[in-house]
Amino acid sequence: MKSRSFKCCLSNHRKAFYRSANAVFGKVGRVASEEVTLQLINRKCIPSLLYGLEACPLVKSELSSLDFVVNRFFMKMFRTSNMDVISQCQSYFDFKLPSTLWSNRVKTFDVKYATCGGSFVDYGTSVK
Repeated sequence: MKSRSFKCCLSNHRKAFYRSANAVFGKVGRVASEEVTLQLINRKCIPSLLYGLEACPLVKSELSSLDFVVNRFFMKMFRTSNMDVISQCQSYFDFKLPSTLWSNRVKTFDVKYATCGGSFVDYGTSVK
């Protein structure tokens, strides 16, 4: 197969997020406050969604699919399908979407990669 660009398959990332989010939601359910549930999601589930993606060049549609996963969780949690309500809840709880978090992680990755001078990549290509 030939392709003009590098593509990342995000289905495993989405599955990992749903698996961990459903586990958290199944344990705490509606007993815990929204703040506690969202903090658990932010600390335990978002990392599984974004794991290793800072090294992948994602296009807008792929970033939108990551945001969709989180928006669907908010719809389930707050029992609404109104995106205005979801956006207000996300801003009220200061919950950042994966597309925003990904761009921050890419910047950090680029800085770290620039400071190492790509020596790891150079080492890997020189060893045979």
